[in-house]
Amino acid sequence: MKFCVCIKQVPDVQATVQTGRMVLNAYDASAVEEALVLNEPTGDPVDLVLVGGPGATETIRKALAMGATGATHLVTEDATDSHAVALLLSDHFSQADYDVILTGKQSQDSDAGLAGSMLAARLNLPYATNAVGLAIEGEKLIVTRQGDVGQEVIALETPCVVTCSNDMNNPRIPALKGIMAAKRKPITTVEATLPEPRTVVGATMDPPSREPGVKLEGEPEEMVADLVRRLDAEAGVI
Repeated sequence: MKFCVCIKQVPDVQATVQTGRMVLNAYDASAVEEALVLNEPTGDPVDLVLVGGPGATETIRKALAMGATGATHLVTEDATDSHAVALLLSDHFSQADYDVILTGKQSQDSDAGLAGSMLAARLNLPYATNAVGLAIEGEKLIVTRQGDVGQEVIALETPCVVTCSNDMNNPRIPALKGIMAAKRKPITTVEATLPEPRTVVGATMDPPSREPGVKLEGEPEEMVADLVRRLDAEAGVI
């Protein structure tokens, strides 16, 4: 099957805001990995598309180094608005032909989790969310998704859209051979205008620091008594 994975460059959640380090969204990395595994037996292409600023090229190269075939970079100012991104992506896919479009179920920066479903609605394609497993059976994509009370298995007609959980797999770390090959893989650059966003980010800041935890020591009976005392006298929760 011909896959296209929508990827995003996001701030590294392990770094401070001031550091400004940008990485491939973890949910998108899992989507890339799953597409590569599914297409390894056939060698069918796994393409990428990214909406973002000029500085996102390094992130695209990282996904290409994993083994993706090629990429399209829709160059805009960096966007966090799901609706605007879905509009740009739907325009892109209206001129392309893919069996399966994958996205991460959410991005690490906004955690909105809306772009995938908005994209499916605009393309009028069947879709599934929060996938933790994918399989190909004939012309259908078999999606195992994590529901509220357990896992569900859905057979989707193609073409379709699926949003992927980062619980799906452990994305590969590109080897030197893949990194060198990625430098020669094509990236089609398209200048795009970001539609008027419906949400605006007012400010960003680091998470507040927290007091270190308390380690209780002693015999089990002593630790239980100490814990109960602290919960009562200090935390006031019992």
